[in-house]
Amino acid sequence: MTDWLIGLMESLGAVGAGLAIALENLFPPLPSEVILPLAGFTASKGNMDLLDVLVCTTLGSVVGALALYWVGALLGRERTLAIASKLPLVKITDIEKTEAFFQRHGRKTVFFGRMIPIFRSLISIPAGVERMPLPIFLLLTTAGSLIWNTAFVMAGYLLGDNWHLVETYAGIGSKVVLGLVALAVVVFVVVRLTERAKGRHASRR
Repeated sequence: MTDWLIGLMESLGAVGAGLAIALENLFPPLPSEVILPLAGFTASKGNMDLLDVLVCTTLGSVVGALALYWVGALLGRERTLAIASKLPLVKITDIEKTEAFFQRHGRKTVFFGRMIPIFRSLISIPAGVERMPLPIFLLLTTAGSLIWNTAFVMAGYLLGDNWHLVETYAGIGSKVVLGLVALAVVVFVVVRLTERAKGRHASRR
């Protein structure tokens, strides 16, 4: 992956870094924790302009997020509810609670979500489903992405040949987030199965 990213940046410069970040939004296995520090390191070598890297990567983040926003918008609330109704252990009330939460805290969720591994890409979809006003979505996405991108690009720029250390420590954070998500899923499944078992027991009385 690193070789591919280096080749992309050598061919297209800062635009290549921006393209990689746009793809990262659509394909999370492409980690921004690798792309951004590598772009910063490349800029430190004088092969790319630092400001161009920050502008292009942030633009790439917005373009990728906008694509997922429209996926959510095309999916829509009714299709989301229809899909949820067919999922095991999921209740329509779960979607309604999530919807209510997003209506209350959607702006903060989109802004801070851009700085959380995994969620930074996925958060655009519920924003589209709920049809968050596009100017607000673009503003919050740009601001959150700029902070995230600047932190990682500058880390790579300042660390130079040791830019890969950013990936190492950021990877720990990603694993923590994945662990919390897995734990939340396990708790959700256990609670729902317990509720279902109690319901069956009560119906037999």
